[in-house]
Amino acid sequence: MDSRRAAAGRRKTSPAVVGGVAAVVVAGAGIAAYTLYGGGAAAEEGARTSAAAAGAKVKTGPLSAAEVTRTAQRFLTAWQKGDVAAAAAATDDAEAAEALLTGYAEDARVRDVTLTAGTPSGGTVPFSVKATVAHGRSTEPLAYDSALTVARRAGDGEPLVAWHASVVHPDLRDGDRLVTGEAGTPPVRALDRDGGELTAATYPSMGTVLDGLRETYGKKAGGRPGVELRVVRGKESRAAKASDKTLLELSGGTPGTVRTTLDPGLQDAAEKQVAGKAGASVVLLRASTGEILAVANSGHGFNTAFQGSLAPGSTMKVITASMLIDKKLASVDGKHPCPKYFSYGGWTFQNDDEFEIKDGTFRASFARSCNTAFISQAPKLENDDLTEQAKEVFGLSMNNWSVGVPTFDGAVPVQSAASMAASLIGQGGVRMSPLNMASVAATVRSGGFHQPYLVAPSVDGRRLATASRTMSASTLAQLRQLMSYTAAHGTAAAAMAGVGGDAGAKTGSAEVDGQDEPNGWFIAYRGDLAAAGVVQQGGHGADSAGPIVAALLKAGA
Repeated sequence: MDSRRAAAGRRKTSPAVVGGVAAVVVAGAGIAAYTLYGGGAAAEEGARTSAAAAGAKVKTGPLSAAEVTRTAQRFLTAWQKGDVAAAAAATDDAEAAEALLTGYAEDARVRDVTLTAGTPSGGTVPFSVKATVAHGRSTEPLAYDSALTVARRAGDGEPLVAWHASVVHPDLRDGDRLVTGEAGTPPVRALDRDGGELTAATYPSMGTVLDGLRETYGKKAGGRPGVELRVVRGKESRAAKASDKTLLELSGGTPGTVRTTLDPGLQDAAEKQVAGKAGASVVLLRASTGEILAVANSGHGFNTAFQGSLAPGSTMKVITASMLIDKKLASVDGKHPCPKYFSYGGWTFQNDDEFEIKDGTFRASFARSCNTAFISQAPKLENDDLTEQAKEVFGLSMNNWSVGVPTFDGAVPVQSAASMAASLIGQGGVRMSPLNMASVAATVRSGGFHQPYLVAPSVDGRRLATASRTMSASTLAQLRQLMSYTAAHGTAAAAMAGVGGDAGAKTGSAEVDGQDEPNGWFIAYRGDLAAAGVVQQGGHGADSAGPIVAALLKAGA
């Protein structure tokens, strides 16, 4: 949507100094050494009685610097002395903390831990970790950075570490765990379409993609597992289709080989386009086949391009427009309302800067991304009309794509009243990934849905998802006219300048609660290429995601 508004004894040693502050080094207890600011003054606090239970005044207000420092030190000191119970007691979820911290030593086999606390910022305390992972005769050093946040406990105001698994390691989500041992899945050697090796060192976005390829093809590709420290995903992460992740290799396995559809030149171009742009993701497809030619994310811990679940904003108007034309509620050059405001279901919707188009056409409304031109048709629609269009024509929201790696396949739930109206402009409960929206552009360009894929189905004999019908010739022709006009004369024109050829595009911005700026979206096609990009908190899609997508289309020309 383009700016919608709506209503164990231990041997002690002498103190050392780390970073200009006193530190204590302790050895023993399996996970032994640590360095912390301020000495070991908090180690004895593992069973503190709460202020409320003791009858003391309930603590309120912002945390003091001393409270943050003392609480962080209490937790870190206990953890690295091996006193897991005391460390867990310093958090607001002792049961979950104790389980994960126990597993850190016993399952992940991490020992000789050294922590160095950084400078607190508000309630957040960063710290670095240096340790050793040991399995049999194999050992490897482990180093990473993490952080904890101190917050007041509800009820008595006691400062405690706000528990999340990411405190232990930033790649952990709640419910995940760390394990060191023989990997259940052999590694894979991924190749691009020309036979070159794909590595995260060369293509930074490949880390999560390689994890997904390993999960899917590791046991099929003929490799042999090695010994690794890895993240084993829990129920919630599995539900989000997050793959297990290798953090450290102690002994190498023998990888199998998997060839992908990625184009090395276009992948390199995609990596360069998102580099340095926070929250940027992009996908490029061959429209006529669904082959994924490039995928890139500026953040490398999660594959937003494939698995992101984000409101697509006004790029969703491509699907909505196809539905309205199908139902003869709109035609490309027919008169169509675009008032400043339109109320439906108790909400009042408006256009960016409250513009209106008097006596305008649907072409003009689409090109300028008029929200009310779409919202005004809500009274004439059934609650499931948009859902059925997304499923039947665009192959979305059925959770049945088989790309070769985990993906989110779009969500267009049946909604009613104001939420149904909002869904028409890509808000409400509608959620998409850049891969989903690249497929929408590809469907318009090719005339029918071709499920995107990263590994050819001939590799493992899997069946790709299909759509039950195609758009009529008239609807398709009009939809192409709308996207072409938008690329040449509408909100996408500046970004698409110089792309040339048979091109079409649509911009979008999606408001997100708690964000100062909306997410910027852009989808487009040129020739047999189709692409979609998003820049989270990027503002207008024409300015943020548009140049990324346009550059890839030019690179593929």
